[in-house]
Amino acid sequence: MGELPFFRAHAALHPDHLWIWETSVYVDENQRTWLPVTIEVQPPGAGRARGVGIRGGTTCPDSTESSLQVLMRQEDVPLGEATCPSLLAPCLLPSMWQLYPGRRYRGSDSSFWRIVYHIELSGMEDMLLEQLPDLEDE
Repeated sequence: MGELPFFRAHAALHPDHLWIWETSVYVDENQRTWLPVTIEVQPPGAGRARGVGIRGGTTCPDSTESSLQVLMRQEDVPLGEATCPSLLAPCLLPSMWQLYPGRRYRGSDSSFWRIVYHIELSGMEDMLLEQLPDLEDE
């Protein structure tokens, strides 16, 4: 009987920085491109989770009780000229993330994002980030 291929996901190294390059394309310090898929998660009983953007979602959340997650997928994308962040349409995501201690990122808007997971499987790298509530809101 033939053997089935065994796929094993393993933890990947987190990028130190992610910068917006153009609408819905981020670049890390190694010039790898990352594509965000933004998800607004509603609390139980408030409706279903809904995606608010794949490659360019700019919808604003309509509930202050919902949480925001973003799946960053490392995918090679041809890069053109970088777009000045001030010329980009308003977006739910910060224009830059910096890795902080404790498995989290700090956004250029001072928001904090927890790294839920970051895996590499069969050459595909995914990192799920969840926005943490502001300390003053607690």
